[in-house]
Amino acid sequence: MKFINRLKNIGPGALVAAAFIGPGTITVCSSSGASYGYTLLWVILFSTIATIMFQEMAARLGIVTGKGLGENIRERIDHPILKIVIMLIVVLAIFVGNIAYETGNLTGGAMGLSTLLPHVPLRTIALVMGLVAIVLLYSGSYKYIEKFMTALVFIMAFAFIVTMILSKPDLIAVMKGFIPSFYQVDWMSVVGLIGTTVVPYNLFLHSSSAAQRWKNKEDIKDARIDTVLSIGLGGIVSMCIVIVAATNCGGLQIQSGGDLAMALQPVLGNGATVLVSIGLFAAGLTSTITAPLATAYATSGILGISQDMKTKKFQIIWLIVIVSGMIFLAFNHSSPTQLILIAQGANAIILPIMAIFLMICMNDEKLEEYKNGKLNNIMGFIVLGVTILICIRNIMSMMG
Repeated sequence: MKFINRLKNIGPGALVAAAFIGPGTITVCSSSGASYGYTLLWVILFSTIATIMFQEMAARLGIVTGKGLGENIRERIDHPILKIVIMLIVVLAIFVGNIAYETGNLTGGAMGLSTLLPHVPLRTIALVMGLVAIVLLYSGSYKYIEKFMTALVFIMAFAFIVTMILSKPDLIAVMKGFIPSFYQVDWMSVVGLIGTTVVPYNLFLHSSSAAQRWKNKEDIKDARIDTVLSIGLGGIVSMCIVIVAATNCGGLQIQSGGDLAMALQPVLGNGATVLVSIGLFAAGLTSTITAPLATAYATSGILGISQDMKTKKFQIIWLIVIVSGMIFLAFNHSSPTQLILIAQGANAIILPIMAIFLMICMNDEKLEEYKNGKLNNIMGFIVLGVTILICIRNIMSMMG
């Protein structure tokens, strides 16, 4: 009964899981599994642990201060020029980046449903998804959004876990994939897998949503359980996608979640294709909702705007992201892959900056006994080092 009660507290963590398991993650995991088998499963395990660590810090910050990361950063920067620079970095990287992601979220989710509804145009499905996101966010009810997203996360998890079981992978080979190996490693795939899991805008989303969900410091324990269970489940979903692709699609070129769904049809039959299509649609819809919501939290927090979901300024921010994504989708006839790559590059650059500010906030004496301990800081700096390497690698690739 106690475990069941804990499950009832799942919420903000599920929003984060919903945000990082999107069409881009499914594509990267599918491509990794098809190209390198089970050998990079350890990377997803590392990414999941790193995400749990940083998101726990973000949730703890939100609960103790009653404010999101954006507001905390704003309050801790006194120098006017530095404040303007940080505001510009956050607004441009997260706002512009998430508009690009939104196009990919809409397209990817629509691909999933279009395999089940082949006679309905993909753009029509995507535009309907955008309208659903607008209606849900316009309701202004955080509690309703949280429940809806949690349900979609469980649907997505069910679809990919069952597909993995149906694939009947070699369990010994799977277990070996969790042993870190640096021999003949494709570092671009490593960067991609980490970059789709440890996402900077989720720090803003989690801190603000945790501040709304839990008002007492005693609730931090519930927040930690929510974070571990929800993000852990998200990591398992990513692992399942890699395993499914590795088992059934070895050597194939997987360029989207839709490719994975179609590749499974001759191997596992229509049932598996339907499951993956449902999972892809759920992933696209959840990210279509969380990306603009996270953008609104981050932008309003750093600019000092009210984070009340029913205020006009907050609504305008998320509306711009959704409508821009819909416009790009309607008039851009090329693949949204380039837009997503630009967004990933921007996020990779902003991630270490936001991680540094999070670490600074979490070591503030004002947090008293809730500030980071030595273990938090040691692990945090290790992960920070990895994010800096990813940042440098992305800058070099963008310049080259």
